[in-house]
Amino acid sequence: MFGIFKKKEKAATDANFDVIGVDMHSHVLPGIDDGAQDVGQSIQLIRAMMDLGIKRIIATPHTMADYYRNTPETINNALGVLRAELVSQNIDIKVDAASEYYCDESFVAKLDNEKLLTFGDEDYLLFEFSFMSMPPDFTHTLRKMRDAGYQPILAHPERYGYFSVAKCMELKDWGCLMQVNTTSLTGYHGKEVKKFAEQLVDELLVDFISSDMHHLKHAEALKESLKLPYVQRLLTEYPLLRNSTLL
Repeated sequence: MFGIFKKKEKAATDANFDVIGVDMHSHVLPGIDDGAQDVGQSIQLIRAMMDLGIKRIIATPHTMADYYRNTPETINNALGVLRAELVSQNIDIKVDAASEYYCDESFVAKLDNEKLLTFGDEDYLLFEFSFMSMPPDFTHTLRKMRDAGYQPILAHPERYGYFSVAKCMELKDWGCLMQVNTTSLTGYHGKEVKKFAEQLVDELLVDFISSDMHHLKHAEALKESLKLPYVQRLLTEYPLLRNSTLL
């Protein structure tokens, strides 16, 4: 009997994100948002992610009018710096870039006037809401995303305190996919966030999981998450839209 428990414990310890393959939400580009502040920190984060089985990284720095006024140029310049350093250090991993767009008036203007940074064959567009409240006219914005040919993905719905399972179901019905931070399931962002993340898993509302990696504390939480039954479920039997299809 005790041997069975030891076997299960070893399996959880040996688990990694190999089956997921791609981390499609991270802040590892150097010096352009609240993630890695220089290329040295970028390399630290990437090495930690590789140690956990990640084969490819899609960096998604913030784009928001009031704080991180990133453009395709600033993002691609930072990506070039990072790629050069990876080559210099003989680190064999593919890193690409999109963005995590903050849903505000400037985002709506960008939908009308710019080609936004996306990833995957489906033109996945990652966006986030304010942590205070959801935009009142979001149905219109979502329709604009779809009409422009994008497949919207809402970043970390479990972290919006005003959200509910019913609201996530409603957004899914409107054609929006959901990306949960794996670290949320560890309690890193608090007990309520953890509870809500678990509810989203139970209701089969999660389409993607990712690290939302900003710093090494996130890397530690990501490693700890591999011990959790909910994460084991996501990695084995859960109907995710497998990140590995993005390889």
